[in-house]
Amino acid sequence: MRFCVINICAVILPILKSSFLISTIFANMHTLKQLQSGALSGVVTLKLSEGLTEFPVEIYDVADTLEILHLTGNKLSALPADFGRLKKLRILFCSDNLFTVLPEVLGDCPALEMVGFKANKITTIPPKSLNSNLRWLILTDNCISELPPEIGACTRMEKLMLAGNHLTSLPQELSACRNLSLLRISANRLEALPMWLLHMPRLAWLAFSGNKFSSGGRQAEMPCIDWQRLTIHHLLGEGASGVIYKASLAGNDEIKDVAVKVFKGAVTSDGLPDHEMSAYIAAGHHNGLTVLLGQIDNHPDGKMGLVMELISERFYNLGLPPTFDTCTRDVFSNDLSLSLPHILKIAGTISSVAAQLHTRGIMHGDMYAHNTLVDKEGNALFGDFGAAALYDTKGGETAAALERIEVAAFGYLLDDLLQQCPEEKTNNTIVQIEKLRDECLAPAVLVRPDFKYLCEVLKRLENT
Repeated sequence: MRFCVINICAVILPILKSSFLISTIFANMHTLKQLQSGALSGVVTLKLSEGLTEFPVEIYDVADTLEILHLTGNKLSALPADFGRLKKLRILFCSDNLFTVLPEVLGDCPALEMVGFKANKITTIPPKSLNSNLRWLILTDNCISELPPEIGACTRMEKLMLAGNHLTSLPQELSACRNLSLLRISANRLEALPMWLLHMPRLAWLAFSGNKFSSGGRQAEMPCIDWQRLTIHHLLGEGASGVIYKASLAGNDEIKDVAVKVFKGAVTSDGLPDHEMSAYIAAGHHNGLTVLLGQIDNHPDGKMGLVMELISERFYNLGLPPTFDTCTRDVFSNDLSLSLPHILKIAGTISSVAAQLHTRGIMHGDMYAHNTLVDKEGNALFGDFGAAALYDTKGGETAAALERIEVAAFGYLLDDLLQQCPEEKTNNTIVQIEKLRDECLAPAVLVRPDFKYLCEVLKRLENT
């Protein structure tokens, strides 16, 4: 597995995140027979995926202890009226089922803070279903055309996943959710990006590609690589947006080992794969990005794909994706320690990449440590364009706000880097980085600096 991590960088990083969540959801799967026999008495986490068509009433037998319930991958279309008996339930996953209405009984669970109903057939969101205690709501890949204004009562909401629906607008009341940090609205039918959204004080990770307003940006040229020039060796991994292979690319004078990503074409939590590919191509060359060799041409099944260089084995993942508890913030290995020069080098590289992206009208949308590879010298490679979107750089205040929303994500990254540094907090350079972090996280979006300024400051600090 380590070979996959270190050798395909920006292509494999989305797979790592997907695999991380999938393994979390499906590890240690239980059976209905175990539940009925009483063998799961006192369980805190329950996972059932057996093609269930009705909610097993035996779940109430563990109501006194149950906090996390996974019912993903069944054939459920409703939850029972007395679902509120699960007083301690904090997390509920009901993805890949047959729900057409988000159950109103979700509002009856006092401790419920994370809900996932991805890939159902939901068209309706009753106001009561929006539990005011929610921090994380996943409604990706459904048929939702509108959100009720009552969503504004979910003031604890930090993460809202709405990609792949039929939304034409967002309710103004959502602006009351001042803790909202991550929003996915890609692959909808939005006519415009609401101006109030550009002034949300904590919004840092925004994905909006595949809407009627998001066709701006400049597409870069990318060589086409005929499928016949590729020899596929073996599968390296599979994620939400595509499948990764190790392959050889035949040239005029040599055969080169490469990584090949073939897109599936399905909606992911971040958006549509073809938008990911377009943004990645438009990003162009940068020392902080994995080298993109070309896009696949003449795939036998007509699929899209990318060919990338393999990355040196010296690189490793800087962070791990957020957990259920951290919600929007990455987690890190306990033994990770970064020197001050390495922090400056990593931050300098990422800010430089981001400056180039925004100059080209690209919102990355997922600036995180878990999308960053580093080596022991502090060299960094940034990847995963799954949430990226193209926008018009001449869009005035909108363009300025979009860049500064991403600046907030960079501020959180700086904060993460500082947490891994053993230097005394009184160190003058540390103080300067903390000041820069605070500027990036200013509640007033347009007051934040742009990436050009951040690059200049970090370069000056690195040279002192």
